[in-house]
Amino acid sequence: MSRGGRGGGLLIAGTTSDAGKSVVTAGICRWLVRRGVKVAPFKGQNMSLNSFVTREGAEIGRAQAMQAQAARVEPTALMNPVLLKPGGDRSSQVVLMGRPVGEMSARGYFGSGPAAEPRSADASPGRTPHGREALLGPVLECLERLRGTYDAVICEGAGSPAEINLRRTDIVNMGIARAARLPVVVVGDIDRGGVFASFFGTTALLAPEDQELIAGYLVNKFRGDVSLLEPGLAMLRGLTGRSTLGVLPFRHGLGIDEEDGLRVSLRGAVRESPATPPYGEDVLRVAVCAVPLMSNFTDVDALAAEPGVVVRFVDRPEELADADLVVVPGTRGTVKALAWLRERGLADALAWRAAEGRPVLGICGGYQILGEHIDDEVESRAGAVPGLGLLPVRVRFAREKTLARPVGVALGEAVEGYEIHHGVAEVRGGDVFVSDADGRALDGCRVGAVTGTHWHGALESDAFRRRFLTEVARTAGRRFVPAPDTSFGVLREEQLDLLGDLIEEHADTDALMRLIEEGAPAGLPFIPPGAP
Repeated sequence: MSRGGRGGGLLIAGTTSDAGKSVVTAGICRWLVRRGVKVAPFKGQNMSLNSFVTREGAEIGRAQAMQAQAARVEPTALMNPVLLKPGGDRSSQVVLMGRPVGEMSARGYFGSGPAAEPRSADASPGRTPHGREALLGPVLECLERLRGTYDAVICEGAGSPAEINLRRTDIVNMGIARAARLPVVVVGDIDRGGVFASFFGTTALLAPEDQELIAGYLVNKFRGDVSLLEPGLAMLRGLTGRSTLGVLPFRHGLGIDEEDGLRVSLRGAVRESPATPPYGEDVLRVAVCAVPLMSNFTDVDALAAEPGVVVRFVDRPEELADADLVVVPGTRGTVKALAWLRERGLADALAWRAAEGRPVLGICGGYQILGEHIDDEVESRAGAVPGLGLLPVRVRFAREKTLARPVGVALGEAVEGYEIHHGVAEVRGGDVFVSDADGRALDGCRVGAVTGTHWHGALESDAFRRRFLTEVARTAGRRFVPAPDTSFGVLREEQLDLLGDLIEEHADTDALMRLIEEGAPAGLPFIPPGAP
């Protein structure tokens, strides 16, 4: 599959955000690795609050970590060299090669405003790139390094490649496709409607040089009889000269990591996990406070995977009343989320739960919120702010971000996770939550039924999760019993295999392989009007 010493490549673009680029990329990676192809995922620039820490301590989008798992390789910073973590409507933290280099306004990043403002110990004005146009070189270098190591690299685009206002500085869609001569397959979500217009319009708004690389289309989330769709696919080919390379059916229960937001609306059941009856006599109800700038909401996926556990996102205090466990999740805006909880009346509801001895779990930013005091001159620059006072913890925000993959013991069970935070916790009482094998404190705090930890992903440790839920059920007076054989890792592998099956069974894999090995075919027609 080598082209001049480089592995083959393919870019998966989309007609819109959330068209299914991430899952299609993961599915192709799983299909290829099952065929014996050494494959890696890649996304030049990601915007997400859902991130992950690699073994070398680099922060990347969690979607790319999931795609690496689909490819059965260890995720690295090369797979997502630029990560933007929104801190509000107009600015984001810029993470370059896994390390934060500063905050940047949208205007600055897209080349029409000031450069990033350093806010981390290892960042300086000289090291912070000026806009994303300056990042094309480093992004291409990462891609070439992967192509020099792997047989194939499956790249994921962002948003739509036809965002004509952003094309000049594009480093993730057609900018990288043209620079690296990658064939492009465009994914469209037919469940939203208008998929034919979206395919045609996306192609017709691209410059001739970009259209040369648009090699085909892929319909996602189709429900019904494919034969009814086929006349439209034939007409689309007549109009564009390009084939549709597959029609992927809608599937419930994928539950894979997302990058941009929750798959379901507020107050909907978390993810798309199929409902399963409880192993014991009762169900366990979990309410997750949908705080602003929520990060790593995938922390609760492992809870939703347990038979009989119902997980919901909530934003009203009355929705905490019947919850057996309330989770305050991570957030990119700890002080903002704290104010939101107070404004909504959720802070009082949490205090009432703590006083009644009812379980509350704070994760990362949620842990910080449960403490007594926050001193933030880094993230919000709000200075000294009182916390909810449910845990004897004081938090100071450091300029350097903690990025780690720790292991330890909690509730007598082995646990591992990952840390992504600026807040440094000073624990002044209570019980240690996570310790090392010798009993030395590592992280977190517990007072009564209130628990806090900086560790994301801890609930994916099966034995610890079962012990934690058993304790929650006992405290809540529920006759809930965790299933003894639920393995989150096995469930994740089954979901990734399902994605690989969708590609293998419903896509033209011969055509995909030709594109990966040979690039876009010559002579693809130009569809007017082209880019303005």
